[in-house]
Amino acid sequence: MLARRAPGDVPAGEIAAAVGVRPNTLSVHLATLSRARLVEGRREGKHILYRLDMARAGALIDYLALDCCRARPDICAPLTALTLSRSTSRERTAMTQPRIFNVLFVCTGNSARSIFAEAIMNRDGGDKFRAFSAGTRERSELNPFAIERLQALGYDTSALRSKNVEEFRRPDAPKLDFVFTVCDRAANEDCPPWPGQPISGHWGIPDPVKVEGSNAEKKLAFAEAFRMLRHRVTAFANLPVERLSGIALQREIDAIGADADKAEAASAAAKEA
Repeated sequence: MLARRAPGDVPAGEIAAAVGVRPNTLSVHLATLSRARLVEGRREGKHILYRLDMARAGALIDYLALDCCRARPDICAPLTALTLSRSTSRERTAMTQPRIFNVLFVCTGNSARSIFAEAIMNRDGGDKFRAFSAGTRERSELNPFAIERLQALGYDTSALRSKNVEEFRRPDAPKLDFVFTVCDRAANEDCPPWPGQPISGHWGIPDPVKVEGSNAEKKLAFAEAFRMLRHRVTAFANLPVERLSGIALQREIDAIGADADKAEAASAAAKEA
């Protein structure tokens, strides 16, 4: 779970809820991982936040695949064997021929945040991206506040619909180049790897659907979620995707999420001061 949320921090309570263990049991496991220097913890107010040490975790995987398995694809797990047998998308070199990149935005319900991201990318991302969105829930419906927000800003909503992620795992589904989770819950879920090993990123946005209060307060929450997503999506769309290697792209994607989170945290702190 920490790997899916990397390089971001995750509160201990959220980890416990996601993996279904008691807090005291989780503390024992996290302490063991901390001693092995695979995770790092820091206190922020009353909460302890944890993040994966990506370099050490990668070194552990290298050891397991290359030393324990002797780099033999026939005795490694199937996905590890695939990685050992051919270059992955993360190791690819920069592309020489321009093409359209398929981008999928994932949330739990596919009713608001991922719908926002799909609409933003398809209209404002230029002609090198084709965006889709989907949810991890079996069924969902478009949120009327989300549709109202998009229409107020001049976005075409006629083709938008809620979809399940399984639609993009079918043999006839578009080949995905990038997959972004835009809510923490979707990122925490244990899902099978995507076909083709697309580059992934996590840009967690607070859920505007959960905001209670007047219609004006709800509209404000949806406007804020839209703003946050537009900032991230346009930053990604402005990257020279066709000229960067997979590893360089992953670093840029992680940085977009981390920089935006820091800016928003600073803004929230300034408002409270």
